[in-house]
Amino acid sequence: MVHETHLPHLGENIETGKVVKILVSPGQKITSDQNIVELETDKASIEIPAAKNGTVKKIHIKEGDTVKIGQIILSIDCDNDMTVKPELDQTAEIDVLAEVENQPLVNKEVEVELPVTKILQSDSSNFAENVRLVPAAPSTRRFAREIGVDICNVAGSGPAGRISIADVKIYAKSLNSSPHGSITDTKELPDFGKWGDIEVQPMNNVRLKTAEHLSFAWSSIPHVTQFDNADITDLESQRKQFAKKASDAGGKLTITAIMLKVLSAALRKFPQFNASVDLKNSAITLKKYCNIGIAVDTDRGLLVPVIRNVDQKNIIELSVELGEIAIKARNKKLKLEDMQGGNFTISNLGGIGGSHFTPIINWPEVAILGISKAEIKAVYINNSFEPRLMVPLSLSYDHRVIDGADGSRFLAWIKSALENPFLIPLEG
Repeated sequence: MVHETHLPHLGENIETGKVVKILVSPGQKITSDQNIVELETDKASIEIPAAKNGTVKKIHIKEGDTVKIGQIILSIDCDNDMTVKPELDQTAEIDVLAEVENQPLVNKEVEVELPVTKILQSDSSNFAENVRLVPAAPSTRRFAREIGVDICNVAGSGPAGRISIADVKIYAKSLNSSPHGSITDTKELPDFGKWGDIEVQPMNNVRLKTAEHLSFAWSSIPHVTQFDNADITDLESQRKQFAKKASDAGGKLTITAIMLKVLSAALRKFPQFNASVDLKNSAITLKKYCNIGIAVDTDRGLLVPVIRNVDQKNIIELSVELGEIAIKARNKKLKLEDMQGGNFTISNLGGIGGSHFTPIINWPEVAILGISKAEIKAVYINNSFEPRLMVPLSLSYDHRVIDGADGSRFLAWIKSALENPFLIPLEG
């Protein structure tokens, strides 16, 4: 029996992935838990496991291809004596294809095979259209696909919320008229080749998603950025003193690890910085947990893995976890969940250089802290100048929810905590 393995649902808002590496070859024996292909999506690198035991009969993709959800990637000659039909994981997010022409979905016989859901009766070649169940006719779905609209986001005006083609057109028009729009809503570049040699490099998925995300964040959030310098001379002395303890635990005691703990205390003291703006419902969502994202520079672009429950961990634990997640980011081992659920972001450029910069808020968060390179500067203290190690700080925040005075207080508190390390256990 030949089993066709389709590209499964990879996560929310992910429709395609680029084939980075094919991990099997024709004629190779594989098991259902064996990874068969490595993909790069616009959020992370993902390894796709085989759905069956058997022998690889045909590989339908090649390295460098962009594949869609539901597309056939592998044909497997199944070993009947080895094949185990997996149980349906009730917690898995399964999207059922409802695109069966002129047939209602009700009472349709379906066979579910993790990680792909397949409708047996449908011989449609459009299985790649893996969409959520929404009340819309096949013609409406087709129209939405053709103009590039995710029908799951369209509000229906018909009975029981049924979506019409007119609803899709209204939604598409609202997207086109929105202030942020798409990164493709720009003027066409001139022909630079008229003036000399050029090289065109297509954006990889991570770079493209970063461009879209930051364009939206910059145009939709009213940014304010405030700057200050913190004296970390005493903190640096303590950092060196306890560096070996962190090293023995498998981590590295850095200013970023220390800043994680400082921010966990600051977010508890200033809850408006641990929030998201919900304009649709005219509300502000305040979060009671503390997950902080760390911007990591990789050869594919900027990634922001998230350290969870920062307020429940000590600095040594944070040092170890910070090192581990940075390695995962650079080795393309981050999972989607590693980059979700952040409340606040740190962007540390201290290892590269520069004084201050204006970091862009990582929507749907409302603030981000930039850290630049610490330098020895002459500071006037007690009627004389002293050499002190000063670190530049840049705080960008959403002015819709955070006033300038609150921004000043927040940054001043962080500065005070860095300059007076005892402040953290006393007030945090």
